[in-house]
This record gives sequence, structure tokens and C-alpha cells, in this order.
Amino acid sequence: MIFNPSFPYRLLHMTVAAFLSSALFVGASAAWHLLRGNQSPAIRKMFSMALWMTLLVAPVQALIGDMHGLNTLKHQPAKIAAIEGHWENPPGEPTPLLLFGWPDMDQERTRYGLEIPALGSLILTHSLDKQVPALKEFAPEERPNSTVVFWSFRLMAGLGMLMLLLGVLALWLRRGDRLYHSRPFLRFALWMGPSGLIAILAGWVTTEVGRQPWVVYGVQRTADAVSAHGDLHMSVSLLTFIVVYSAVFGVGYSYMLRLIRKGPQEMLPATTGTPARPLSAATEGYLQKESR
Repeated sequence: MIFNPSFPYRLLHMTVAAFLSSALFVGASAAWHLLRGNQSPAIRKMFSMALWMTLLVAPVQALIGDMHGLNTLKHQPAKIAAIEGHWENPPGEPTPLLLFGWPDMDQERTRYGLEIPALGSLILTHSLDKQVPALKEFAPEERPNSTVVFWSFRLMAGLGMLMLLLGVLALWLRRGDRLYHSRPFLRFALWMGPSGLIAILAGWVTTEVGRQPWVVYGVQRTADAVSAHGDLHMSVSLLTFIVVYSAVFGVGYSYMLRLIRKGPQEMLPATTGTPARPLSAATEGYLQKESR
């Protein structure tokens, strides 16, 4: 994994995604309190900092995603072709960007496509004349499921655009102290709370389905790496995973909801003084501050 050519891009992409999804979750928690009329300084600061992080990190994530896409085009071109729903290259024509459509793996075409001419070449090759590899350039048994990755990628990218919109709107609403009082915006921030996690899962589906049929790209097929265990063994293993993860996520979800309802607490001034020296509290008590 460390020596995989996509490793540095995936590491950066996932690290930034963690910061971004955390900021959105924190911002949604603050928005929930603001909608309920809690305008405490702690809640306002919590909301403001989360939205500053969103505004700063979302464009960085887009830049990293662009670099990751160029790397994927070089090392896993079939994945890019499947993500784009791109089946063939007419001679001498640049590749369009297919915004929406329905890739049909049987008929080898994308139905109901809405495309922008040449934009695919510009985004994926940073030129207006180079072509992007098409799915028909690969053997049928070596093509990823374009229907799945086409939509999982667009879900991830669409949520990313909404995250950027959230940050820009927050910047605009800071004028006149409207950030904490605009109920439509607060609802928007609240609904965007889980979007970071959803985008991460959509990106994971894009990555893992997009590399099929390979478990090691171009070297070993997934079918050749399948475990030889029987149905009973695999069923018990899968059931154990489901039970354990459901319990862990259930407890974690309940705990997070409890923290959200409680909200940030105001810091109280210390009243016990400070220790005179390290560990001195165990033998000498506390050195009280002198009153002046």
C-alpha cells in the first residue's frame, strides 16, 4: 500500500476529508442549538470556527481530488473511463464531460447523457485536444461497473460542491451578524452534517468498485484472491462483523447525540489554586494565590 503510486494522493485526500467531515458535523451540531434559540458565545464560536474550516478546506480538497484524478488516469485508466461513463473516442474530437446519464453495460453506451463538449479533456488532461481513454478500449471482462462508479463519484463530487457553497454563503452572511440568525442557512448547515461521511463512503465505493476486476491492479484478479472458506464459515464471519460494528456504531451514535444535546459548556474559573511544584499536592497541599 505504501509503495502504491496513488498512496500520497489517497493519504492527503482522506486526511483532508476527515477534517472537512468533522467541521461539517460540528457546524451541524451548533446549527441545531442556534435553531433552538441558544445564542451563547460558546455555540456561536463553535459554529463560526466550523464554517471557517469548511471554507478553507473544501477548495483544498478539490485541488487534491484533481491531482488524484490525474494520477488515477495514468495508472488506472479504465476506472476513469467508468467514472466518466465514456465509451468511445470519435477520431480527432476532445472528450466531453458527461454531467448526468445512465451507463448501460450491456449496450455499451450511456443513455440520456447530458454533456459539455471538451470539458472532460480539460479537467482530466488539462488540455482541450487530448482524449481520455474510453471503456471500449478495454476488454469487456476488464471493465469496472460504470453504472455504480458513475453515480457514486457524482454523489461525492456533488456533496463537495454543496460543502463549498456552505462555506461561501457563511462568508457572505457574516456581514451584519446574519450568520447566526438566518434560519434557512442554519437548516442548510444542519442537513449538511452527515454529508462528509456520506461523501467518504461514496468515494470508497468509487475507489473499490472502480478497480475491479483487479485486487492488485493489472497483476491479480479479485476472483483469484477469494478465500477458500466454506459458506458456513463466511456467513458466521460476516454476521460477527455486522453485530460488532452495529454495536460499536450504535453506542457511538448514542453518545454523540448525547453530547450534541448537551452542547459546549462554559469554562468556570479555577478556585483551588495551582500546585507549588510537580506532585507537591500529594504532600504539601495547594499553594493558594496571594490576594492583593
